[in-house]
Amino acid sequence: MQTVTIICEGKLKEKYLRDACAEYSKRLSAYCKLNVIELNPHRISENPSAGEIDAVLEAEAKEILSKIPNTAKVYAMCIEGKQMPSEKLAKEISSCAVQGFNNIVFIIGGSHGLSDSVKKRADFKLSMSEMTFPHQLARVMLLEQIYRAYQIANGGKYHK
Repeated sequence: MQTVTIICEGKLKEKYLRDACAEYSKRLSAYCKLNVIELNPHRISENPSAGEIDAVLEAEAKEILSKIPNTAKVYAMCIEGKQMPSEKLAKEISSCAVQGFNNIVFIIGGSHGLSDSVKKRADFKLSMSEMTFPHQLARVMLLEQIYRAYQIANGGKYHK
């Protein structure tokens, strides 16, 4: 069974988001072992300088990179990444097992995104949309798409 890990900044604050994530986590248990690693967000001033943002991104990067297994296929969620339809994500996840990747890691950054070092470690940069979403909602959307991908790969009716 594949292990899917989502590394993300911060905890879910809203009950409805926690409930949605719990539901998709329950559904995913039939297809993979799911780990969600919530990192403590770094404090940043209300109007940070570019240097302060860079320092926070690098501090976050050290934590993120330390949580990635060496043998994992890594997807960085970033706006400049490539968009793909759900069917292609299903093929992507399915091909990981064929390629020998039992660990799949998705990384969701904080409000300032991800550092270049995290993006360089990623095997693939993935974007959900050109639109901007709160990173907490992005987690729900990502879990739903991972669930949808497994459903597609297994011929389930959910996608229809």
